[in-house]
Amino acid sequence: MSLKINELCVNCDVCEPVCPNKAIAMGPEIYVIDPALCTECVGHYDEAQCVAVCPVECIDSDPAHPETNEQLLAKLARLQMHGGKVA
Repeated sequence: MSLKINELCVNCDVCEPVCPNKAIAMGPEIYVIDPALCTECVGHYDEAQCVAVCPVECIDSDPAHPETNEQLLAKLARLQMHGGKVA
């Protein structure tokens, strides 16, 4: 499942640089996670790095984008094949 940043975000800038897929970017008001790029760090780390570093615990699972670990690994493989871009 992709992750989602909720309204508690304080724009502290710590999540964006730790994302191995570059799925996090500044949105109109708070940071946002691109579900097409988010793999919850599956294939990279044991836990989602953005969740691990977030000081206000504002990153949740995104129920609009449910995915199994196998689907997340397949997404990661596609991203790696296409240089980190959505295919």
